[in-house]
Amino acid sequence: MSTGGAFGGNRGLRPIPPEKGIFPLDHLHECDAEKKEYLGCLKFSSNKSEQCRHLSKKYLQCRMAKNLMAKQDMSELGFSGVKELDSAGDKNKESLDH
Repeated sequence: MSTGGAFGGNRGLRPIPPEKGIFPLDHLHECDAEKKEYLGCLKFSSNKSEQCRHLSKKYLQCRMAKNLMAKQDMSELGFSGVKELDSAGDKNKESLDH
């Protein structure tokens, strides 16, 4: 008999924690509006996330502001070239600096 087991894996190795750690779920729905806006954009754009990056950034900023995740520079999260949209919300004007 092996020591690993079919579903247990190798029990001799210690698990490695995720690089970013864990973060609390939004049980109080503090960032629901941002999440719904992002998911709506994904649905509208046939799940093309690059068209919704500005909303993804907005959602992560909300989570950081509400202490639902560690505060981190947006460029470290891959948003260095994502510009904010104007107040009219024109989703077609998103631009990335490369």
